[in-house]
Amino acid sequence: MMNVLLLADLHGEFGKLDSFLALSPDAFFIAGDITNMGPADCICPLFSRMDVPSFAVPGNCDPVETLGELEHSECVCLHGSQINLGRINIVGLGGSNPTPFNTPFEMTEEEIDAILAGVVPKMDRAVHNVLLTHAPPYGILDMAGGEHVGSRSVRRYMESFDLVCCAHIHEERGIVDEAGVKVVNPGMAAMGQCAMIHFGNDAKDINIELLTV
Repeated sequence: MMNVLLLADLHGEFGKLDSFLALSPDAFFIAGDITNMGPADCICPLFSRMDVPSFAVPGNCDPVETLGELEHSECVCLHGSQINLGRINIVGLGGSNPTPFNTPFEMTEEEIDAILAGVVPKMDRAVHNVLLTHAPPYGILDMAGGEHVGSRSVRRYMESFDLVCCAHIHEERGIVDEAGVKVVNPGMAAMGQCAMIHFGNDAKDINIELLTV
């Protein structure tokens, strides 16, 4: 079994990191909004403190230069790419579909679709196939202001995965099973919220705990 701690929406608040590390995960997944509109130069010091492998995508509140900082950090940046960890394959998508707030890293649905269309068909499929995305799929854990605000492109590709790790909508912390695909929003890491994902040896053997430290 592999235990992965999913964090998201740190928004530059890293005071809970030691408590997250104390949970002793085998790896970290970071689903974006590491900073709060920057600065991006906090990225390398943050990931140098993590003592296990970490895999991340930026969020809509991370400036685009966050991509370069992630590439030069001890973290693996997965925006627009994939990685195979043996029993687990991860595809990453950073940023978000458009918001009303003109945040630094937003993309059109067409741009999101193009990224996923370039990666998903070439996936090195494994026992567990994971999409690590900041934006949630449209209609799932994506309610804000009484409306669904998730990405239609993410929703279109989610059936290619066993697990979708998302974030973005702080109030939509939770776990949903949609047609055999688990979707999890771990909540705000800035507030000590996270999710421990237990990957078993067999397909679909994925168990998730929502935790607060």
